[in-house]
Amino acid sequence: GQQLVESGGGSVQAGGSLRLSCAASGYTDTRYCMGWFRQAPGKEREGVADIDSDGITRYANSVKGRFTITREKAKNTLYLEMNSLKPEDSAMYYCAANFGQRRCYPYGNVGTVRYYYWGQGTQVTVSS
Repeated sequence: GQQLVESGGGSVQAGGSLRLSCAASGYTDTRYCMGWFRQAPGKEREGVADIDSDGITRYANSVKGRFTITREKAKNTLYLEMNSLKPEDSAMYYCAANFGQRRCYPYGNVGTVRYYYWGQGTQVTVSS
């Protein structure tokens, strides 16, 4: 079946960088909408960024200019490059995907697209 597996989380000091990866397996459709979410303890899940099969990217205002979402087609892997990290970026980060869906934006804003497939999450901790 289709599966998403995240990796790359860890602990870093404020101002540092991390790159998260999300390896997707079990699908062949070239159309997709994929995104990153995060959830900190006691807080609601927040959409961070998304990308679609036309390469259109969107970001939450809180990460714009600091985070970059990309996808490497050859490896079927989604990435989230996170720079200038802040303590408030600490959270469990999840990737999510819809396959067979060419675009993200007709289906909602970053964070409101309803995804069918989810990864298990990877923890990011930023210390001050």
